[in-house]
Amino acid sequence: MNDAAKELNRTLSDENPHVLHMLSDLGKDLFYPKGVLTQSAEAKAKAGKYNATIGIATSQGESMHFSHIQETLSAYNPDDIYDYAPPQGKEPLRQEWLKKMRLENPSLAGKDISTPIVTNALTHGLSIATDLFVNEGDTLLLPDKYWGNYNFIFGVRRKASIETYPLFQQDGRFNAAGLSELLKKQEEKAIVVLNFPNNPTGYTPGEEEALEIVSVILEAAEAGKEIVVLVDDAYYNLFYDETAIQESIFSKLAQVHDRVLCVKIDGATKENYAWGFRVGFITYSTKSEKALRVLEEKTKGIIRGTISSAPHPSQTFMLRAMQSPEYEKEKSLKYNIMKKRADKVKAVLAENKHYEDVWTPYPFNSGYFMCVRLKDINAGELRVSLLEKRGIGTISINETDLRIAFSCVEEEHIADLFEEIYQEAKQLQKQAELSG
Repeated sequence: MNDAAKELNRTLSDENPHVLHMLSDLGKDLFYPKGVLTQSAEAKAKAGKYNATIGIATSQGESMHFSHIQETLSAYNPDDIYDYAPPQGKEPLRQEWLKKMRLENPSLAGKDISTPIVTNALTHGLSIATDLFVNEGDTLLLPDKYWGNYNFIFGVRRKASIETYPLFQQDGRFNAAGLSELLKKQEEKAIVVLNFPNNPTGYTPGEEEALEIVSVILEAAEAGKEIVVLVDDAYYNLFYDETAIQESIFSKLAQVHDRVLCVKIDGATKENYAWGFRVGFITYSTKSEKALRVLEEKTKGIIRGTISSAPHPSQTFMLRAMQSPEYEKEKSLKYNIMKKRADKVKAVLAENKHYEDVWTPYPFNSGYFMCVRLKDINAGELRVSLLEKRGIGTISINETDLRIAFSCVEEEHIADLFEEIYQEAKQLQKQAELSG
């Protein structure tokens, strides 16, 4: 093990040994090398005469570039587009995101969190967390409704074992008791993933349910379990009514116990409607500032050893957007469009109770999607039939669940969309009855 990694691990051991125990073998080995990037950063600050360090080309005091590219980006300084961004990300953007997080999450008041590190969007952020905390054979606790890419990120890449509990209770509330039951079965370490708004159902728990989640995690920690909580906030902020908690569950779980490490993975991807920019963030919370610095250094080490840094242009664009006087106005406008679509879906379902002949909708109050549980119809067959016969695209989650993204359907088309899905489902249901 490198001496720098040993020193970081000693700091963790002194500050919070539970966090050290939570690290994977790879996580323990990680550090940020004091090589080219560190020396180049020092030179950038002090080399006033000649800077012959980092491998970029300059001309006339700015990053060398093609003019036919720059003419489409004339609003930007070439150094903010073509130069490398630091591995941890563009500092003003990190500070802007931190300010946003604290403003939107009042429960973070008085709690220490790291400065968000820029990732190459959500999947990259989740992969970083996986590399840091997941060893082969570790158990990942998920609700039974989850994003399919988790299987690849956690299972295939790091050989984690995935155990699930039902997302909903019979009354449609979040199943905190199911999470508690799985936590009790874990011996020493548990990795919990919380994703609200949930993909695929579009569900976010309410305030009371959120406190129940905190309670069961705290109970497990007090019983001696070391728990890594990965908060996947991909669809954060898209809460459409008061049944949903109006902040991230991360803010409730931050610093809840020394045996609980909470990690927030979020980004501009969905929140700011910039999917192709691939700008995300990873943020840690524990009571020790020194421990937070260690986690930041190890995260920088992962980034340096994989992608070196996230794309600079995307970070520059997002920083400009967030600092624009039009930012909040535009964000509110887009939110209202999304909310109207969600409200329209609810109205259509409420007005057409006969739809429940073929499906039962899962509770939803947030995000991009809603999901239905089909009755006597295979979701995969319905998906293909809708696509081939009616030109309608949906996602089959498993044999029974169909995900419908109202995020990409105009409000005036939503009623027709659901009627078309219903009619095709009814046809398949009749065919099944005849063949049966």
